[in-house]
Amino acid sequence: MRGTVWAVANQLGVVASTPTELLSALLSGPPRTVRLRPAGQDPDGIAELARVLAEFGHLRVLVEPTADGPGHDRPVDPADPEAVCSADPVRITSAYETADEDHGGLRTAWLRAGQSLIREQPPAGRALVLLAALPAEAQAHVRRALTRLSEGAPWSVEWSRPGPVAALTVSADGLVAADPTGGVRTHGDDVPRRSTASRVKAVAALDDTVLLLDERGRLHRYGGTRTPLTKAVAATLSSHPGTALAAAADTVLVGDRMGSVHAFTLAGVHQAALHSGRVTALAATASPVLSVHSGGADGTVQVWTPEARRRRPPVTERPYPVVALHCARTPAGHALAVAWADGLAELHRLGTREVLAFRPGPAVRAVAVTPDGALAVGTDDMLTVLRPRRDAAWPVAVPVRPPTGPS
Repeated sequence: MRGTVWAVANQLGVVASTPTELLSALLSGPPRTVRLRPAGQDPDGIAELARVLAEFGHLRVLVEPTADGPGHDRPVDPADPEAVCSADPVRITSAYETADEDHGGLRTAWLRAGQSLIREQPPAGRALVLLAALPAEAQAHVRRALTRLSEGAPWSVEWSRPGPVAALTVSADGLVAADPTGGVRTHGDDVPRRSTASRVKAVAALDDTVLLLDERGRLHRYGGTRTPLTKAVAATLSSHPGTALAAAADTVLVGDRMGSVHAFTLAGVHQAALHSGRVTALAATASPVLSVHSGGADGTVQVWTPEARRRRPPVTERPYPVVALHCARTPAGHALAVAWADGLAELHRLGTREVLAFRPGPAVRAVAVTPDGALAVGTDDMLTVLRPRRDAAWPVAVPVRPPTGPS
């Protein structure tokens, strides 16, 4: 059942692990056609999922018979990383759903990252996703095997840490992660330190101060000192809530639900209407001049310089809302990290159309680019740092325009 839910979620561009999560995600969008392919799945479970999805009248459900290919019935050792990465992912999912053993951490990792693993991909790609999803207590031989198997993937896993991540940024002290309850942790901290925020939506670093935006759109400060600028921004957001947050140099940037971005400085405020609908993410750099990237519910990533009047074309666009952004200058040039609502994280080389992608499986809540060019990806239960391999080919991104109507 879980494998079918993941496959349907991938088909329709949402993130879901259970029928309830899938139904909730689909009901919030336009009417759709859902195709269920029952190969390797329990027929009774498929029929039940079809009934649940169809009874709301919002979805057209088609059950498509799929013939099993040759060799699919051969047993696979669920404790063998190489066999697991090469086998039919639907059957591996079914095996792990009913397994009593964790098989050195493979079962936990597979059930955590399954929506990514169920996709068609080479074994090296599956090994990379499994390696990133391994629990801390995974057996060493499993970790070594997955590291070896993932050598053909464009990323290597630098480190991972369990725990929920709501937002990421980079300060002078390194990577900063905020959890949903307002805990703030920099790389090297054993435990989060409490802030005044709760239900954190975004985090930004301004000199020695960490700024947090909560789900009500209010600004909170962690560490550092209260300045006239942060005081003015906080006062503004108390009556006009923000939806996204970033900071660079002497500027605090805030997005709003109408699609506008506001750049607050002590000299005044610049603003621009950049999106159709809510601004969902912001990122900014200040070298040599302030450059702002904004993401929206409209599925576009825009770039804006407050002093410039000319409107530039989108940096990238897809038919899914942008979830998070972060931009940094790296030894290879400026890089932009983008997270999308369908569970995709991307690292873009700005000034080119080159991009590397990674899907951890769960919904991506936050991304950040480290100063040395690594990509940090935060989910509801894991923070993972990935490094592009030196010999990795960076594909050229082809922008995909959002659909104009239901499919």
